[in-house]
Amino acid sequence: MRLRPRGSILLVSCYELGHQPLGVALPLGFLEAAGFEPDVLDIAVEKFDADRAERARFIGISVPMHTALRLGVRVIERTRAVNPSCHICCYGLYATLNSGYLLEHGADSCIGGEFEAPLLRLVESLDAGTTSDNGSDLRGVIRRHEPAEPYLEKLSFAVPSRGALPELGEYARLEYRGERRVAGYVEASRGCLHLCTHCPIPPVYGGRFFVVPREVVLEDIRRQVRAGATHITFGDPDFLNGPKHSLRVVREMHEEFPSLTFDFTAKVEHLLDRGQDLPELGEAGCLFIISAVESLSDRVLEILDKQHTRSDVEAALDVVRSAGIALRPTWVAFTPWTTLDDYREMLDFVEANGLIDHVDPVQFAIRLLIPPGSWLAEHKATLPYRGPLDEAALTYRWTHPDPRMDELYRQVSKLVEEDTREEEDPWATFYRVAALARGSSPASAIYSIPMNRKPVPRMTESWFC
Repeated sequence: MRLRPRGSILLVSCYELGHQPLGVALPLGFLEAAGFEPDVLDIAVEKFDADRAERARFIGISVPMHTALRLGVRVIERTRAVNPSCHICCYGLYATLNSGYLLEHGADSCIGGEFEAPLLRLVESLDAGTTSDNGSDLRGVIRRHEPAEPYLEKLSFAVPSRGALPELGEYARLEYRGERRVAGYVEASRGCLHLCTHCPIPPVYGGRFFVVPREVVLEDIRRQVRAGATHITFGDPDFLNGPKHSLRVVREMHEEFPSLTFDFTAKVEHLLDRGQDLPELGEAGCLFIISAVESLSDRVLEILDKQHTRSDVEAALDVVRSAGIALRPTWVAFTPWTTLDDYREMLDFVEANGLIDHVDPVQFAIRLLIPPGSWLAEHKATLPYRGPLDEAALTYRWTHPDPRMDELYRQVSKLVEEDTREEEDPWATFYRVAALARGSSPASAIYSIPMNRKPVPRMTESWFC
C-alpha cells in the first residue's frame, strides 16, 4: 500500500467546537515532516467529498468528542460505500473509549491518548507493507481483538500544519462589543490531572497530562495571527494544570502580540488556587474563562467528583471578576440526581449573579452523557437509573426518578432549539426556561432587559461536547 503520493492519505475532522481542527493540524504536521502529502477534509464546514474518499488508501478520522464520534461513524459508512478497501483509522479521545464499536462498524484501527506518533508509525508501516510483521512498532494502535490501551508516551511535537485546512474566517469567531473577530485555536497541554467521573479524559489519561513545548505553541499562534486571528482560544482541558508553563506562554504571546486577546478553560479549584495569577492574565488580554461548574448541588458535585462546592463557585466568581475577566460557567443541567429544586436554584444563581449573558442558553438543556467507557457507566450512583446502551447514539440511556425532570428536559430542549434557530435574545430564552421550571407557560415570562447591559465576550459556537 503506497501512501507517499498526494491524496493517498486523507485526514478528516468531523467537529471540534467550531474551531479550525487541531485534530487534523497536529497529525498533519507529523506526517508532512515525514514526507507524506495528505489531503484534509473538515465536514464541519465542508461537504463530504466522495472523490477524495475514493482516491485515498488511508483515511484517518479525528474523534475528540462525542459529537465528532457520531459524525465520524457516518463518515465511515459513506467512505465504505465508495472505497471498501482503504484502511480507516479513528483517532482521538473517543477512539479508545469506543474502539470496540468502531472496529465492528467499519474501522480497521483506533488510536487514543497521544495519538500522533502511533498514527505516523501506522502510516509508515502500511506504506512499507509491514503492518503484519511482528517486528513492527505499532504500540498504541488498537486493532480487532486487541486491548483498548491508549498511548501515553511523551511526544516530540511538530508544529501544527494548517495550510490545507479551510481558512480561519470560516470557523467560530469571538463576539464582543458589536464585533466578530477571527479566532485561532491552540493547545498548551493535553490530558488532565483530575478525575471527574463524567469526563471522558480520565478513563484515557488516568490523571496524567502532557505539555506542548512552548516554542511549538507560540509558532502555531504566530501562524494563526498571520492568517488573521486577533483572538486565541486555548483548548486545553484545563489551562492551569501546568500554571508555570501556561504563564510563560501567555507572557511571551503578549509581549509579541500586545493586542491579541484570549480565553481558556480551568477548574473552579484552580481559579481559587491560582487566583494571584488572574490579574496578570487579565492584563495580558484574557477576556473570559470557561469553568465547568456543572451543578450547585453538593450531592451531584460529589458524584461527579468535581472537588468544589457551591461556596467555591461563588468565591471563584468574585476572584475572576476582580481580575477584570468574565467567567462563563458551564452546566450539566440534567442528571439522574438533579432535583427540580436544584434546577431552579441554578437558574436563581445565574440571575442573582448577573450571569444571564455569560451562559449560552443551550447550557440549560445539557443532559448528562454516559458513553461506553465512562467511569459513570458502572458508578453505584448511576446503576439504579441506567438503561440499555443506545448504540446509534453511543451512550447509555437513563431515566430520572422524578418524571417531571424528564418532561422538563424535553420542554427546555425544544424551547432552546427553537429560540436559537430564531436568534432570540438570551434574556428572553432564560426567562422562558425559568417559567417552564416553575410550571408556567413560557409565554407568561415577564422580564426587562437592563438599559445598561454590558457586552460579554463569547464565541459564536455554543456547543461544549
